[in-house]
Amino acid sequence: MSASPHIDENLRQRRKLQNSLQTALLAGGSVGLLALCAYIIAGPEGVFWAALGGSFSLYVATHVSPQMVLGLYRARPLPASVFPEGHHILLVLARRAGLPSVPVLYYVPSKMMNAFAVGRPEEAVICVTDGLIRKLTAREFAGVLAHELSHIRNGDVRVMALADIVARMTSTMSFLGLFLFFFHMPSMLEGGGNVPWLLILLLVAAPTVGTLLQLALSRTREFDADLDAVDLTGDPEGLASALLKLERVQGRMWEAMALPGARIPDPSILRTHPATDERVRRIRALTRSVEPFDFDHAAPISGKSFVPKIGNPRFRARGLGLWY
Repeated sequence: MSASPHIDENLRQRRKLQNSLQTALLAGGSVGLLALCAYIIAGPEGVFWAALGGSFSLYVATHVSPQMVLGLYRARPLPASVFPEGHHILLVLARRAGLPSVPVLYYVPSKMMNAFAVGRPEEAVICVTDGLIRKLTAREFAGVLAHELSHIRNGDVRVMALADIVARMTSTMSFLGLFLFFFHMPSMLEGGGNVPWLLILLLVAAPTVGTLLQLALSRTREFDADLDAVDLTGDPEGLASALLKLERVQGRMWEAMALPGARIPDPSILRTHPATDERVRRIRALTRSVEPFDFDHAAPISGKSFVPKIGNPRFRARGLGLWY
């Protein structure tokens, strides 16, 4: 794909390399931490079984039908006859991204402004909420779709599934290791043996460190998806404007629907997404030209909703909480 005349390609490539290195270091650190916990518990055999279990879990997680996730959000297909502008933008961007197939566009009946992608590049789905369709311009909508397409093309669904599996397995190994240590501690003390406090301390800290590595990896993948979105649209201001509008309209709540779940907003190391002002600063730094872009439409897109008006959220029992 040739460089867009609207962006600073040299800066984008430097940021891309930086994100790739950070991804490799964070993912490697997470896997290394899991291997260390497994080795403490059962030696080389523990590492082997941890790798085998992790590989199987990753295969299952990445081959589950997107329909299972879509059902949780009451998502339904959004046909081109209802939303022609959105489908046209998606088609153009998917072709630019070089995906093997165009993702299917789904609609979520929620007032929240949000979009998320599920599935593999061969059978991906992008969900957009009613609030997003109603409140973004076509230019902003293109930036959001490009961001989600970048997640699909970069395999971020698989990367974050792996990170989640590794973090959960690390926590499980930590609990198991601490249980075994404290179970055998009386016999160790009676026999005059030394208590391996350093190993115990490592097992205590492992779940927290693993979670922090997972969150840092998520933020890095968001930065990378922003970069690739700008490359697909050639329009940094479109995505920047969409992010600012999301933050202004509903603050940090918009991330609560994004997989893998809601973030804790402060401090920054506990966020799944980077701070909006930092994302916007990085995106706008790529701008090299102010020439108009293909999707530079100031008017709101005219997608027709499946539901004419979304009411206030209702509270559902059995721990399901608010639901639109």
